[in-house]
Amino acid sequence: MDEETTGDLETLLEKPEPAELRKPVLFRTYRQRWFLLVVVCLLNCSNAMLWLTFAPVADKTAAYFHISMDTINWLSLVYLLISIPFGLVATWILDTVGLKCAVMLSAWLNMVGSVIRTFSVISFLSLGSLTYMYLFIGQCLCALAQPLVIFSPTKLAALWFPDHQRATANMISSMSNPLGILTANLLSPALVSEEKDIPLMLGLYVIPAVTACILAMVGVHDKVPPTPPSASATYSTSQPFFTGLKMLLRNKPYIILMVCFGAGIGMFTCFSTLLEQILCVKGYSNMSQFRNQAIPLALISSLFGFFGFSIYPIAMELAVECSYPVGEGTSTGFIFVSSQIQGVILMLLVQALTVQISAAPFSTCDIEEGGALDWTVSTLVMAGACSVVACFYVIFFHSDYKRLHAEASNATSVNKIGIEATAPEA
Repeated sequence: MDEETTGDLETLLEKPEPAELRKPVLFRTYRQRWFLLVVVCLLNCSNAMLWLTFAPVADKTAAYFHISMDTINWLSLVYLLISIPFGLVATWILDTVGLKCAVMLSAWLNMVGSVIRTFSVISFLSLGSLTYMYLFIGQCLCALAQPLVIFSPTKLAALWFPDHQRATANMISSMSNPLGILTANLLSPALVSEEKDIPLMLGLYVIPAVTACILAMVGVHDKVPPTPPSASATYSTSQPFFTGLKMLLRNKPYIILMVCFGAGIGMFTCFSTLLEQILCVKGYSNMSQFRNQAIPLALISSLFGFFGFSIYPIAMELAVECSYPVGEGTSTGFIFVSSQIQGVILMLLVQALTVQISAAPFSTCDIEEGGALDWTVSTLVMAGACSVVACFYVIFFHSDYKRLHAEASNATSVNKIGIEATAPEA
């Protein structure tokens, strides 16, 4: 062995994990990763459907349960409020306890919450104030599942997928959440043509939640694969939770990403929740003072969703890259906590900016409390906030891809002394 090779070996053996580095590094993938991906996707989709079950048919839901529109809005708003404190717990569970615990816990919370909601339409159970209580408790349980579900994609991609499949896996699992939002916005109005259809809607929304829970119980057995699929997966939870938190708070690019992308998610949350109430006053059904603008309105909404959804998985990967070696659950989790805080503030703000109008001849809303509401100022505020946040991000965000650089450096060092080995997919 020449002097150069001997020097490289001695340098590696001086690092904090000499026992691991003396062994051959086997990067192997397992077919189980695709099953886990399906489970996480179904959980994401189901949870998003449960979140926005009532938003597209808020007026008919309020009429069926004999409650106000503000009370209906709380069924969506509770998701944001609960996920703020529990989001911190969810990041700890993912990065400390593990992915398996997060998936199983979220699956059970999601299923139980969806079932409890149906109690509100069962005659001998729904008596008096219990009717709304079932809805609210069910939504709270589903809201507890949301942080675990939303934070899981980057963790799953990092632990189970090789570096060349990470972005794809994260994209598929992350986009299942917007898919659930889309499904709720299409399915709820399709199912609820009249108030009496509310029980059918609640019953059908239980099916994906129960299916996801069964699949999780049957197929999720390991919190990590037997051998890592990449170099970064070997040290995926190398930083303790509170150490990682301190690192994030000192990371300027991450803070900018957390504020800007969190604002984008909060904006989308607010827009998705209140869209039906904004449009019904102007003469549009469960899908601007102008009428007969269905095509331009659909086009603008589609562009908003297309560009908003496409940046979603990219931002999740970017959060992990700019904050490495902080755990994936922590780095993505705090972005969502930020988004929920901003979403709550924005929803309360835009509702406060609405103005009652004496006449709304084109309104399709089933309930008008003290007159219809004019959302013009509210929508202008949302548009202005989007513009400001986008400009701020483009100007000030700059970061290296720390995880990719670490993997490249690790691979170079290992290859020099010939201890790296690869194995076929199991």
